[in-house]
Amino acid sequence: MKFHYEARTKEGEPQVGFVEAGNQETAVNLLSSHDLFVLKIESTEVSHWYDRIGAYFGGVKRQEMVVFTRQLSTLLEARLSLSKALQTLREQTKNERLREAITQISHDVDSGLSFSQALERQDAIFSGFFVSMIRSAEVTGNLDKVSGFLADYTERESIIVSKARSALVYPAIIIALFGVVAVLMVTMVFPQLKPVFEESGVELPFLSNVLINSGDFFAQWWFAILIVGGVLLGMLLDYLGTAEGRAFLDDLKIRLPIAKKMYLPLTLTRFANAAAMLMKGGVPIAQAIEIVGETVDNVLYRDVLHEVAEDIRQGTPLSDGLAKYPDYFPVLVSQMIAVGETTGQLDQILERVSNFYAREADAVVNNLVDLIQPIVMIVIGLMIGLLFGSVLIPLYKLTGSIR
Repeated sequence: MKFHYEARTKEGEPQVGFVEAGNQETAVNLLSSHDLFVLKIESTEVSHWYDRIGAYFGGVKRQEMVVFTRQLSTLLEARLSLSKALQTLREQTKNERLREAITQISHDVDSGLSFSQALERQDAIFSGFFVSMIRSAEVTGNLDKVSGFLADYTERESIIVSKARSALVYPAIIIALFGVVAVLMVTMVFPQLKPVFEESGVELPFLSNVLINSGDFFAQWWFAILIVGGVLLGMLLDYLGTAEGRAFLDDLKIRLPIAKKMYLPLTLTRFANAAAMLMKGGVPIAQAIEIVGETVDNVLYRDVLHEVAEDIRQGTPLSDGLAKYPDYFPVLVSQMIAVGETTGQLDQILERVSNFYAREADAVVNNLVDLIQPIVMIVIGLMIGLLFGSVLIPLYKLTGSIR
């Protein structure tokens, strides 16, 4: 397998390239033997959309990850060793796939791998953010505190997702029913009315004409439409699985207004928490920001934070470096960090930034949940009106011409 890596030499010089190895662990060991500190390493092999679907249905549920993370945090705070904590978690876990992963992680840790390296080998279960936060905890020695943050963050994220899903259940049912009605109207009702309108000579509105003619098209080519649609969907999912596709998706999260309102506070919460923990652990600011870039789980933020880290090495304050990217870091963030740099309380200010945006994320989600259902109902109402209007208006003209 070929892996792409980003690393630094002992002198701090950046180095990127490719390395051939049987697995990721071997690749990391190979690079470490050449006195390289690995910042990031990933396989260049592209996963297919059907692999991801299979992993999704056979994977670990979000709520199970919440329980695992909270129990891990509790055991580590109780001063149990990592090996003993993993053994306890393995005995308590009911999900077979998660239990197997914990067993492998425990074996890897006992064999000499770090906890983050062991987690990284189970990337189908543990996200890049989770692994990166554990890696930062190993740098600072604050594994119990970081696991506590991960437990809180995972629970908060689970609550947000549950709220959004609950709000979307009823609109999703309505949209599905509307889709069924629309298909039946276009494929069965409209083709029956077409000869009547043609014989009467009634002039059809544009929308009515489109819908009536599309009925014949769908009736003749529905099989080909399904095949082409399935192929295009598969190609799209495969593209989103590539590095370019992930960058495109990450860009949409920042550019689209509604997505940005939800995504930005969550991302800034991750950034500020990780940075505060690293700085409290005595990690230099430039290195801390570079490590944080790997925890944010967004390639655009990662590149920006790497640029900021380079600026810091050149003597630029963190606040000035972040101020160059207002689309990624609002003015409030750079201003508060500037205050922290002036007062010498940067880690405490970052914690306040994290708390502020965590509350903002909760408020945004609650507001969106309240707005989703009425907005969807209005849109569906308009679509139903257009659908039935496209039939009723020609019928009204037809009855008028008969009189």
